[in-house]
Amino acid sequence: MPLKIIRADITKLKADAIVNAANSRLLGGGGVDGAIHKVAGEGLLEECRCIGGCPVGEVRLTGGYDLPAKYVIHTVGPVWKGGNSKEEELLESCYRNSLELALNLGLESIAFPLIAAGAYGYPKEKALETAVETISKFLEKHEMLVSLVVYDKGAYAISKVLFDSVKNYINENYMADIDDDDLDEDTYNQISRFESREIRQSSSIDYTEDYSAKVSLKPRKIEDLLKTVQESFSEHLLHRIDLSGKTDVEVYKNANIDRKLFSKIRSDREYKPRKTTALALAIGLELNLDETKDLLQKAGFALSKSSEADLIVEYFIMEENYNIHLINEVLFDHDLALLGMS
Repeated sequence: MPLKIIRADITKLKADAIVNAANSRLLGGGGVDGAIHKVAGEGLLEECRCIGGCPVGEVRLTGGYDLPAKYVIHTVGPVWKGGNSKEEELLESCYRNSLELALNLGLESIAFPLIAAGAYGYPKEKALETAVETISKFLEKHEMLVSLVVYDKGAYAISKVLFDSVKNYINENYMADIDDDDLDEDTYNQISRFESREIRQSSSIDYTEDYSAKVSLKPRKIEDLLKTVQESFSEHLLHRIDLSGKTDVEVYKNANIDRKLFSKIRSDREYKPRKTTALALAIGLELNLDETKDLLQKAGFALSKSSEADLIVEYFIMEENYNIHLINEVLFDHDLALLGMS
């Protein structure tokens, strides 16, 4: 199952378990910890008192009480001390130990806050990177729906270098939708010539002076028309998978797509995916830009220069960076729909 990044209140999520970024005493506090204790009620605090604390990087399990979640997994993140005190190793342990506990309990879904990125001072960019990398490694081997919950945008940050690179790419390539009524005659003619050239280049028709002599104007029989029906999205996808040498599992996991959804696509020749699903599969297959456009076309979509989301995905493809979670981080930062999932 996939990794979702969502903006929500973790105390309202209906997951099998939510993770509490607790302090070592497990007696409640500020931020996420205080919010979880407040909603869960006195029963949670009483159980935590019986546990007697939790070391940094480890986990402890309690019931969910008045929360929608069945369980609360408490973990204690590291206080940031500059990065030379095993902070990253300890933060990885928080995520890994929480996931392993959920796995051992047979849980199907778990939701995390961004651990240690608040009062403990862990740099948000580094905290996000560690969270996504650790969760991604786990999901390579296991099936579980994992949500990374961000309460507000201030609790979240991507690399400034990446942010600036994507922003520059969008600025250089963005083309707003143009109303023909707003164009002067010269500009309209230039665009028309450009569009005509694009159509000719993307068509199998040979545009020559003798073209009309090569085309039969007689009505075509229905049998002949049926022979020209193109392969469906599902058929094209499976063909691409065969060419890639990847397994189905590699593709749907790299695409951040749920196994059940992939099975549905594989078994239904006429399946019509959402655009975000088609793009995710293009990323999972590591297709180049032309191959991505072909796959999208089979689903009835196209990349648009007037879509920030499309330009962001295009940027990563041009950079040959097929990290679906990194792409989704950037899409999330721009308040755009994420790729994959179910």
